[in-house]
Amino acid sequence: MKYLHTMVRVSDLDQSLDFYCDKLGLVELRRHEVPEGRFTLVFLAAPGDESAQVELTYNWDPEDYGGGRNFGHLAYQVEDIYAACQRLADGGVTINRPPRDGRMAFVRSPDGISIELLQRGEALPPRAPWQDMPNVGEW
Repeated sequence: MKYLHTMVRVSDLDQSLDFYCDKLGLVELRRHEVPEGRFTLVFLAAPGDESAQVELTYNWDPEDYGGGRNFGHLAYQVEDIYAACQRLADGGVTINRPPRDGRMAFVRSPDGISIELLQRGEALPPRAPWQDMPNVGEW
């Protein structure tokens, strides 16, 4: 058995690609437009790690997917938790659970999917402003 991908339904493909690619840093591997089924599939992965993919499924006809929290979360290991969170914050992404401990943070996609960011290796020493930031919303 081999892990292939996790599928996440998205309501706005452009907004989701901005979040997952431009802000989170994933890269698009391939895309399938299926006009007869009225949907688009976009497969993403972290640079250099194509074995763990996220499939964004965009249904062309609007649907309500609810809060997204029932999905759980996607998790990505990062080289520098503070730099990753700063890049996201600079892009307008709310840091729902700041990396106060230098090890873990949570953000949410435009569709409410929780994304966990984990520091590679040992936790970084606590650092301002992150160490004093409160949680915001759900994560």
